[in-house]
Amino acid sequence: MTKRPFLGWFVTPAGLIAIGIAASFLAILQYSLRAHVPGMLDPGGFTFDNFTTLLKPAYGKAFITTVLLCFWTALFTLLIGYPLAFAMLRTRSGWLRGAMLIITLTPLFLGEVVRTYSWIIVLGNQGFLNSALLGLGLIDEPISFMFTTMGVVIALVHFTLPIVVIMLAAAIAHIDRKLEQAAFSLGAGRIRVFLTVTLPLSVPGIVAASSTAFAWTFSAFATPQMIGGGQVVTISTLVYQVGFASFNFPLAASLSLAGLLFTIAVLSIFNLGMRRIERQGAH
Repeated sequence: MTKRPFLGWFVTPAGLIAIGIAASFLAILQYSLRAHVPGMLDPGGFTFDNFTTLLKPAYGKAFITTVLLCFWTALFTLLIGYPLAFAMLRTRSGWLRGAMLIITLTPLFLGEVVRTYSWIIVLGNQGFLNSALLGLGLIDEPISFMFTTMGVVIALVHFTLPIVVIMLAAAIAHIDRKLEQAAFSLGAGRIRVFLTVTLPLSVPGIVAASSTAFAWTFSAFATPQMIGGGQVVTISTLVYQVGFASFNFPLAASLSLAGLLFTIAVLSIFNLGMRRIERQGAH
């Protein structure tokens, strides 16, 4: 049996992190099953009231809003990211490929709060976007982007786009170009080759990218909080309001746990549907 003296050094940090994550989940679980005592930070006794409270319409609306934000963000990110990733890989110009890569990755060099503040400047009533549209005469009065779902989606697409482009580019790069050349040799045009060869073969990357975009958006906090301004209530912002504004940590814990389980369920259904599409595309 081959000895691996350095294996422990690599496995130990991951094991410690896993233990820490498991401990944090257990802490959230036990908090979610404790009663809230008004005026006190320490929770009370065992109860299921926190989960029954989540059945109220206000919390259901937050779940629906979060899912819609995730869906629209994943959709628009794919529509923008796929052509960008395809062009970045297939362009013959080295400097253009490098420029596209740098532009795509630049948002990752900035923190989420910094990027969100930048979008506040762009999307405000007196911001860059409204000023440009007014100057061009395309609108007569400023469009309300701030404190709206549309404004939050715009900022979240920018926030998620770099990761999606990287994942799509990795999937497209693994496509065997000989298959496309064979389709060309049989008389297929560029559009037909893309629709019948390139796109079906890149479905695994689309599934992975869209799942990542959905999950990433589901946990976003700073962007919905700052762009939404309290008018676009998501699960993450609601956890903050319940936990740090009302100091109802048991309810915040139950909401966090419900959000986690809801994310797992939605992603499972989403991946199941995409796998069926993938199998159909393979045939």
